[in-house]
Amino acid sequence: MTTLLIEKSPKYNRLINIVAIAIPLVVAVLLGIRQKVDLGEWTSTLPHINGAINSLTAFLLLVGRYFIAQKNVQAHRISMTAAFVLGSLFLVSYVIYHLTNDSTPFGGQGVIRPIYYFLLISHIVLSVVVVWFVLKAIYFAFSNQIAAHKKVVKWAFPIWLYVSVTGVIVYLLISPYYQ
Repeated sequence: MTTLLIEKSPKYNRLINIVAIAIPLVVAVLLGIRQKVDLGEWTSTLPHINGAINSLTAFLLLVGRYFIAQKNVQAHRISMTAAFVLGSLFLVSYVIYHLTNDSTPFGGQGVIRPIYYFLLISHIVLSVVVVWFVLKAIYFAFSNQIAAHKKVVKWAFPIWLYVSVTGVIVYLLISPYYQ
């Protein structure tokens, strides 16, 4: 299998910084649109698909970590690239869902309520933060800057795994309240 390599260039660092800022801003603007778009009933299934995507992403992150620990760079690259693709699909699906459906209020009461909101808020905040780390990790990997890749992955991996796992937990906690 041919390995895709990109050149080492400052333009990619600028692009990563712009994209890492633009994605959360664009998502926030899109989520702020109160008028919902009617794309059909199928969009009501997107939270369930997103839960599956987050589950699979977390699994691929762990598999990718296992492969690199075994020094299987090719399998690691495939796993992590698949995790990145799934994360991108999740983002598109998440935006489509929120553009087409009202947010579902959490109906849980008692001790589970603050736990849910802690997980939700930490998930959202870290999902914004992790974008830059993941983009840098992918850039460093595909530009063969392995030392820099390893440095950024020390942050990217645990944050990304936390975001993926808490995404599943938040989904499981709110799923009984979907209409």
